Amino acid sequence: MDNPLAAGQELAPWSQYSVLVVDDEPGMLSFLSRTLAGRCGSVETAGSVEEAAPLMRRRLYDLVVLDISLPGRSGTEWLHQLRDEGYAGDVVLMTAYADLDTAIDALRAGASDFLLKPFSLAQMLNAIKRCFERSRLLRENYVLRRELSGRGKAVDGIIGQSAAMQKVCEQLRRLAPTPSTVLLLGESGTGKEVAARALHSMSTRASGPFVPVNCAAIAADLIESELFGHVKGAYTGAAASREGLFYYARGGTLFLDEIAELPLPAQAKLLRALEERRIRQVGSEQEIPVDVRVIAATNRDLTAEVAAGRFRQDLYYRLQVMELCLPPLRDRPEDIAPLVAHFVHMLAGQLGLPAICPDEGVLCRLQAYDWPGNVRELRNLVERSLIFGYFDLKPEPAPVVPAAMACIQEESLEAVEKGHILAVLAGAGGNKSEAARRLGISRKTLDRKCLAWGI
Repeated sequence: MDNPLAAGQELAPWSQYSVLVVDDEPGMLSFLSRTLAGRCGSVETAGSVEEAAPLMRRRLYDLVVLDISLPGRSGTEWLHQLRDEGYAGDVVLMTAYADLDTAIDALRAGASDFLLKPFSLAQMLNAIKRCFERSRLLRENYVLRRELSGRGKAVDGIIGQSAAMQKVCEQLRRLAPTPSTVLLLGESGTGKEVAARALHSMSTRASGPFVPVNCAAIAADLIESELFGHVKGAYTGAAASREGLFYYARGGTLFLDEIAELPLPAQAKLLRALEERRIRQVGSEQEIPVDVRVIAATNRDLTAEVAAGRFRQDLYYRLQVMELCLPPLRDRPEDIAPLVAHFVHMLAGQLGLPAICPDEGVLCRLQAYDWPGNVRELRNLVERSLIFGYFDLKPEPAPVVPAAMACIQEESLEAVEKGHILAVLAGAGGNKSEAARRLGISRKTLDRKCLAWGI
């Protein structure tokens, strides 16, 4: 028998996975249970399909180790049923009586791997390792495709020498090692995702996935499926089961950007997931344990959202375990020069263009500007300057609130916001996409506000 310690040295990451072993031989069940118990998060056993089926209905297993020859229904028959019902996890089939036809049937049924008894410990561990590695790559590939299709590359690290940003960095260093939920506040474009990535990279979860989710960019009727997953047939178009982003982020960090845009039903499910560390896929009764750190962010005043009935008070207090506010760029003009140098270096390489340096006059104009779009707006200006080859492009002037509004001291927050947005929209010639960019908000958010105002 191979040395089990040597074979298991690389298996620490398996602590996130759950396994169901189905075999009618008590000795094999005991052997596999003892072997995997120290390597996987949880291991359960069953002696037949009839015993295993209720367990599968109760929870979602990452891997099923399944014998073909079982009393009653065979393992191959049950595997066909599992795949037809939408189970997407890995299955390793075992048999003591195999020929080429048996192996072909196993693969057609949807087996991830196939082992002939008697097998060595190393053979079993290697088969499981291949399954978990394949699952990990599929999850990472999915998350990466979502991220690349939905947003540009994030800034690498926190840039800033101002006292305000040094305070932020100190807070990040204190928060990073803790498991606490963090709520990041600040205007759009201040770098909340950059701060979330810094928290993740400095935490004990740095080796796990960082999964960013823009809650405003997902349709309200799909957000629960995206976050928690769904089973086959849960809704029209759900042709197959899929694990959600909470599941993909296990062992790592889930970053929920624009959390205030989350619909109320999804807020209730999120609260439950945070409280119980368990999720339930749409259309399923199974509960899945998840070990995920959640970082949320918003540019809204959540206390006002709670008062207006648009955000759950209990969720707000659950997210507000630790709160960190990122300062706007206009409050830290001394950071503009290092930010410009950083963006020039980063974007020149990405665009394949020569780097250019702003002169003192340009830097002075940049430092005097109000920057309503914050760091994101500065990044866009640097990119345009590199494309045109010179740095005398002036930023757009800060929108001016109409004088009539300024005279009304008791004006409501919504009226001031409406006037500001209308001014920006007029300055953009009615182009909503350009107005949203200048405002530093999503086009979806702008459309929603305009619809509410009858514009």
